[in-house]
Amino acid sequence: MTWEKLGQIYRFKAIDELLISHASNPLAVHLQDDIFRVFFSGRDKENKSSVGYVDIDIIEKQVVAQCKKAVFQYGERDSFYSHGVSIGNMYEVDDTKYIQFMAWQIRNQGHWRGDIGRLIIDDNLERMKLSPNSVFIGCDEEDKVSLSYSWVVFDEGIYKMWYGSTVDWTSENSEMIHVIKYATSKDGETWTRHGLAIPYELGVAQAFSRPTVIKDSSGYHMWFSYRSGDGTKYRIGYAFSLDGIQWDRKEDSGIDVGKVGKWDSEMICYPFVFEHKHKKYMLYNGNDFGKDGFGLAVLKEDK
Repeated sequence: MTWEKLGQIYRFKAIDELLISHASNPLAVHLQDDIFRVFFSGRDKENKSSVGYVDIDIIEKQVVAQCKKAVFQYGERDSFYSHGVSIGNMYEVDDTKYIQFMAWQIRNQGHWRGDIGRLIIDDNLERMKLSPNSVFIGCDEEDKVSLSYSWVVFDEGIYKMWYGSTVDWTSENSEMIHVIKYATSKDGETWTRHGLAIPYELGVAQAFSRPTVIKDSSGYHMWFSYRSGDGTKYRIGYAFSLDGIQWDRKEDSGIDVGKVGKWDSEMICYPFVFEHKHKKYMLYNGNDFGKDGFGLAVLKEDK
């Protein structure tokens, strides 16, 4: 498996007072022909994240339009998403389009933590609103500390979700242990949690985030961000599964950081993999969690 980088296709420029830096967590939705609307999480001067978008022709690798202002804003001071909104993927339940998001919050100057919120997006892909107006999926006995990015698909008659969960804020190498778990739902509303999905290993891969999953004739493929705990910044990892439950984590994802001085020379993270015209594409962020925008890669065909 090898990804061919097609370059940084979106270089971020300030849009409004809520979106002055970053285009993190790119999420592609097909509009027409080769045009995709790519939603992202941008930040304001206080580093709080809201949602914007840009429309891109992925074949010509050109920006054709962008939002004039944020389409969804982080919440009030005491809300569950008071410090930011980091988006996952879009999926449908009974013809309603949803996007789940990691809801950031900091209480009493303590450590940040996350819950999972849910947005409804209108058919024009222009406006978003909370649904429900509270935490959609929060911590419980399975996930006691903090939650993060989720990826949801309807597959084999049920909804399947892979999501991030914090085991501990620190470990023996001072890196957090944040893993990817699995849950299912019959109706997209009530979820049953099934525990760990991707095996982790201290000092190798122990801080995961932002899973993206595609199923094909061979099985389930997942890409994700991860840190090893040795001080290396985010890299993109890969895992394979025959059933979506038991996963084999691979050492090589087929994509790595760029050359010294490039926009992705220090870090690559927050992958979003999607298919178009029988090819698999990946949107991803580079240095500083996507401060300067995002890039595009295409999976090279095996020969």
